[in-house]
Amino acid sequence: MRTVYVAVYETWADWEVGHLLVELRTGRFTGEQWRVVTVGESAEPVVSMGGVRIVPDVVLAEVEPEGGDLLVLAGSAQWDEGGHAAFAELARRFLHAGVPVAAICGATSGLARAGILDDRRHTSAAREYLEFSGYKGGDKYVDERAVVDGDLITAGPDSPVQFARAVLQRLGLASEAKLDAYEGVFHRADPAAYPVLVG
Repeated sequence: MRTVYVAVYETWADWEVGHLLVELRTGRFTGEQWRVVTVGESAEPVVSMGGVRIVPDVVLAEVEPEGGDLLVLAGSAQWDEGGHAAFAELARRFLHAGVPVAAICGATSGLARAGILDDRRHTSAAREYLEFSGYKGGDKYVDERAVVDGDLITAGPDSPVQFARAVLQRLGLASEAKLDAYEGVFHRADPAAYPVLVG
């Protein structure tokens, strides 16, 4: 069973990664169940932006890229305040080891501040939002809902479904037809998508 590490911290934006985690954990559309492991800077409970109290499964110091298959970073108010540098460094280690990292919303700002987006195609809430980080990757910014560049997947806060789709695509967990249907279901594009997902 493959493992996804999910960073959790105060005010983490639970809804931004919800679609992705459900599909990885249940395998309902992919046919492959993943183990979801939450990672905190300490073993103390944290409360998500939605008010969900979480006790981390492991602490950050215990996590090694070789022990996982994906690192997921959601937004939080603390990223914008310059926090979570340790998680940005963990992301750097994962990418250096060739293990995918998926970052959405405020987490992209943290990666930008750490210089991780300087040489990789990426997206976020807006180009101007990342410019506040002082990063040097503005020419690599792509105005799309989600962007995949090698082992890095990024998305803005209004794109949790596209974020999930991009990660599932990068991991090779579903066909293009199934991914199209998955995204279509959430946008009420085509009721005929349901048989594609369950078939």
